[in-house]
Amino acid sequence: MSRSRSPVHDAALIAVFAALIAVLALAPAVPVGVGVPITLQTLGVGLTGAVLGPGRAGLAGLLYLAVGFAGLPVFAGGAAGLGLLAQPSAGYLLAFPLAAVVVGGLARLGLRGTRRWLPAKLILAALGGSILVIHPAGVVGIAWNAHLSWFQALLADMIYWPGDLIKSSLVGVIAAAVHRAFPVLLAPARPAGGRPLD
Repeated sequence: MSRSRSPVHDAALIAVFAALIAVLALAPAVPVGVGVPITLQTLGVGLTGAVLGPGRAGLAGLLYLAVGFAGLPVFAGGAAGLGLLAQPSAGYLLAFPLAAVVVGGLARLGLRGTRRWLPAKLILAALGGSILVIHPAGVVGIAWNAHLSWFQALLADMIYWPGDLIKSSLVGVIAAAVHRAFPVLLAPARPAGGRPLD
């Protein structure tokens, strides 16, 4: 089997995983805190990064945002449009593409060498995207749009950490199974120019 990917294959995966984030966003949300419900969106973002790697995952996250901001109801609760940028959830939402890139990069590192501890490595990759990107951006969005102090915004954000631990664990288990079934998913793509896409 070839260890290279085609651009068509990559484009299809980007679209599929953007749709996955949208489907998980439409699952019933749990209203908590300052108007930012607990959703499954971050599960989708983590899976996208852990399965696709940084380049394609980032593009899937961008595609998801572009479709939602263009007016299709793919955000949590069937919301859509640029008006969400004025909501307390804006920071979390805007962080998705970069978080997917970070998870994808950490997942790629974890896939090098032995795969004995692959689920644990992918759990840590998913947590890395949350800790380094999603939560800091979320705190900024809450502080800015809910008009809270940084300390109050940080406290408001802490309610989402237990759920993220659970979702990161699911990402690790599911993504590890995907990579065992399809070990060439993160093989480099070499288009006509010769440089890998990610």
